[in-house]
Amino acid sequence: MLKPSDKWTWYYDDSEQHLMLDLGNDMVFKTNLSRKLIVECAIGINEFSVDDASAFQTYKEQISHLNLSEPRQAELALYCVAAKRFHKPVQPKSWFFDSLSDGSCVPEEGDFVKLANGHGEGAFIVLEVGDSASLCASIKLDEFNLNGHKSLQFGQAIKVMHDRMSVINHHFLVQPMALVG
Repeated sequence: MLKPSDKWTWYYDDSEQHLMLDLGNDMVFKTNLSRKLIVECAIGINEFSVDDASAFQTYKEQISHLNLSEPRQAELALYCVAAKRFHKPVQPKSWFFDSLSDGSCVPEEGDFVKLANGHGEGAFIVLEVGDSASLCASIKLDEFNLNGHKSLQFGQAIKVMHDRMSVINHHFLVQPMALVG
């Protein structure tokens, strides 16, 4: 599995028109963040920071519970770190999702949450928690249909109000159980 290094560097590639991560050894990771989605400070060279490494570990630990290959787990973890650090602040796009009656969800970073709409339901990982909304990334390999015309790809981030989500960690985190008889 991929291990963070202080030699990694983020940079924006004009030819690819996406934020990239140089992993050294002639390996480069292309994020899913285009120019219009990133903050100004992402243009130029940025070191892979201690905070990035910490976020990578948080996401990697959670993602390891998913039924994804190791390369897909690493890809999703890096998408999450890139979005957490460089995604532009955005308004919630909660209208794509059904409201839940209780509205009491208060997720934590790294939680898995379920979001649903008339086209289906999907699982997401929470990247950044706000007072009433959180930035989440789709963990579904297939695209998640938002409205029949728009969809979210694997690892793509969206900000959603908490009253639209329910925490579903228990679906992925299986605890060993001892049967006593």
